[in-house]
Amino acid sequence: MIRAHSVGRARSALVLGVLLLSLVPPLACGSDIATTQPEPVRQLYFVDAHSQVDEEVSDLGLIVRRMDAAGVYRTILAARSGRKPGEVADFAAQHPQRIVPAVRTKSGAFDKNPANWRKFVQAQVNSGRFRAMAEMLLYHARKGNKAPEVRAYPEDDRVKFVLAAAARHGWPFVVHIEFASLAPPERERFMGGFEALLRERPTLAFLLNNMGQLQPPEAARLIKAHANLHLLTATATSVIARESRGPWTRMFEGDKLTPAWKELMLAHPDRFVFALDNVWYQHWDAFYLEQVKQWRLALAELPPSVAHAVAHGNAERLWRLEPRQ
Repeated sequence: MIRAHSVGRARSALVLGVLLLSLVPPLACGSDIATTQPEPVRQLYFVDAHSQVDEEVSDLGLIVRRMDAAGVYRTILAARSGRKPGEVADFAAQHPQRIVPAVRTKSGAFDKNPANWRKFVQAQVNSGRFRAMAEMLLYHARKGNKAPEVRAYPEDDRVKFVLAAAARHGWPFVVHIEFASLAPPERERFMGGFEALLRERPTLAFLLNNMGQLQPPEAARLIKAHANLHLLTATATSVIARESRGPWTRMFEGDKLTPAWKELMLAHPDRFVFALDNVWYQHWDAFYLEQVKQWRLALAELPPSVAHAVAHGNAERLWRLEPRQ
């Protein structure tokens, strides 16, 4: 996930104030605001299947406050940058019904010292404090001075190491490949290798983060070819399209799903999993409520069974999470 364009704190506060007045807070029963929204919008809750937090979010309590305001019941959360994995595990212990701690796979040692990187990942797995595996970067394009390029082909031993650890614990394997950012030969190599992994472990759920930067025809082909493939909806809203120059998948026209994505979601409701992939402070601050609101309005136009599957049901099934009571 990238850092979006810098947003001033004053603008953040203004946007947040407007959204708090307009967004339905499903977890706050009895709200006068809730009565202004259609029933399907009010009743839907979300599970964010992949987000991250760094040291810029000095108060981790902000995460639960945003979740409460937006109607997000659970978040699968990983540390990154200067945030240590143990801090996320401690935070999850304070909020066991709300935060699912994920093993951090990102580290500067990934390329510089692979042996130490393996120890870093294995220590988290062995600790018993984590209940998911965070995304594995296979191809991540450079994002200015905030994030370097990462390139690890699907056959890389480091990829297989994390894949095996996830499989042993029954955790879905979340993969990050920015297909639209790759030149054609490299795109074909990554696609071929990724599909080989899908075939090698047909009973393990794979989730392609950020929709893989795919367009509907290629997503449809992969869904039909691989029963274990799922797509994480992160970075696909108009909010990210407005704030980012990256070639992320655009699923929205305004507050509605594009016809092609809506058709594919209706045809395969079990393959789309809601996620935000928050990373930086502004993702948790100014962008959070706006993105969830956009998804809430879009899903309200789908059959309830589809909306609930995408918003929370698929994540609960794949990670074996108890639904909200």
